[in-house]
Formats: sequence, structure tokens, C-alpha cells
Amino acid sequence: MTEPLPTIVVTSGEPAGIGPDLCAMLATHDLDARIAVLGDADLLAARARMLGLAVEISIVRDAADAPPHRRGALAVVPVPARAVPVPGELDLANAGYVLELLERGCDACVSGSADALVTAPVQKSVITKAGMPFSGHTEFLAERTGAPLPVMMLASETLRVALVTTHLPLSAVPGAITAERLERTCEIVDRDLRSRFGIGSPRILVLGLNPHAGEQGTLGTEERDVIEPALERLSRRGLAVHGPVAADTAFTRESLERCDVVLAMYHDQGLAPLKALAFGGVVNVTLGLPIIRTSVDHGTALTLAGTGRARPDSLLAAIRLARELGLQARGTA
Repeated sequence: MTEPLPTIVVTSGEPAGIGPDLCAMLATHDLDARIAVLGDADLLAARARMLGLAVEISIVRDAADAPPHRRGALAVVPVPARAVPVPGELDLANAGYVLELLERGCDACVSGSADALVTAPVQKSVITKAGMPFSGHTEFLAERTGAPLPVMMLASETLRVALVTTHLPLSAVPGAITAERLERTCEIVDRDLRSRFGIGSPRILVLGLNPHAGEQGTLGTEERDVIEPALERLSRRGLAVHGPVAADTAFTRESLERCDVVLAMYHDQGLAPLKALAFGGVVNVTLGLPIIRTSVDHGTALTLAGTGRARPDSLLAAIRLARELGLQARGTA
């Protein structure tokens, strides 16, 4: 008997950015899933016209009602924008609309209406300037689902990078790297790589915080006082952790061949080399949530909105990975 197709709900993101463009472009690709786009239907239709795309938009009440995706068509769960979006022009009035997309997409997965959530990029500055605390998708979805510690991981076809801290000022990073947080992060990475990615014994390469991983306390003491003792405890509990290693040599081919994931201490330490190696083919995956969530590896690209110059590669990769993880969760991958 043929297994039912996974249902994936896609938020269309900041309406002034390229999110609606990318969602409209989904109609030009074959995707073996049920795809439901959350967004303003008029906006999506207008953006398709700007791009010269012939897209048949069908309105569905719920993600669960989305038909199998086919070229030339797009199933949309309509959510009206608060103000008429103009490509490239941010409007604080639409901050609530962007958050509503996230809330409804998250809730669809929690309720079982969808198997996975894929998010297009949002503009954090618009949301915060509108008076709504927001530091990113990862933290928002964790709060919405009651997850105590979300872990951001970005993945390409050949490399995975997870983060101990996410959207923090660099000055706040050392104080945030506690033994408890590091150990819990490693446990979540180990668990989700086993359960969601089917890796039997994940090998976690842990970076140091300081240059040369502290060089035995000469260039910083966090490795000696926090990271090394935590990794020793994790190793005794059976986790395949190695480190802390110097970040400047961790991304060589030989080093990466010996691990399944690199665990970086802060955002740019891990994501700069990853994006240099595989930008456009990278998918953001949130570990530690009770739902499956993937996203693009880029921002809203306001200057490209409505021009046809944006590429949907990362969104397509995010949808394909969400599909694989959804099937894995069913035990059918």
C-alpha cells in the first residue's frame, strides 16, 4: 500500500521581501508532498504576476486539506496582510501578520494537520520596532511549543553545524556557555540525529570558544574550566564527543570526515564557514522541538523582491529535507 504523502506547511515570511516570490516559484517545481503555503493570497498572486509565472492558486481551509503538489498550482491557506505589501518597502503594520503566519504554521504541526513546518525569511527589525519581542524563529517556536532548549543546526548535503548559542551579542556569548547548556545541547543534537536523521552513533566535533581553543588557558579559560569538563562527563555517558578543537582548523576536509556534526559556540563561528562552503544549498533545522521545522539559509533580500532575481534553491532544499524528516518520523524513510 502506498504511504500517504507528507503534508508540509510553508510560511511566506516578510511580505516586502522575497518570501512570497519563492513561494510562488514553488509552482514551477515538482515536489512529492502536499504543500500548503500560509500567506496573503492576493499578495502571492500579485507576486506571481510580477515574476511572469502562470500559477493557479487554490484556497484551502487548513494545511490538511492541501492536495498533492503539482506544477502550475499552489495551495494557499489565506492569512490577510494588515497593510498592502510593497516589494522592498518594510511596513510595521505587517509585523503582526508575520507572527500570525508563524503561529498558525506551528500550531498546524502541533495539532497534526501538517507533518513539518518550513519557514521563509522574516525581518526581525520590523517585528521588534513594532513593539513585539522577537529574536528569531528558533526562539519563537521554542516558546510556542514549550521546548526548554531549542538548538539551531544548519545542514548542507555534506556538512552539519549546530550552535550552542544563537542570536546573542558577541559580548554575551561567554557568559551563556555554561556546562549545563553545553551538555544539554550535545544531548539534544545526539538524540535528534539518531531519531530524525537515522545516524546510529553521531560523532560531535565541538569547537573551542577562544583562538586555538584557549591554548591551555593562555588565550582564555572557558575551554579548561567549562567545555573540557562537560565533554568528559558526556563521554562517560556514552556520547561520541570530541574537542574542544580550534575553530580555524575544524573545517578542513580531513577534520570533517571524522564527524557527523560540528558544534560551534556562537552564530558566526559556525555559520560563516558553512555558508562559504555551501550557500544556497544550506537548510536551517531546529532541533529540540516537538515539531519538524526547517528554513532557508538567507534573509529577506528586500532589493530582490519582485524582480525575478531571487532563487528558490534554499527553500526547495528546506522542503525536501522536511519531507525526508517527516517520512523518517513515520518510520517510512
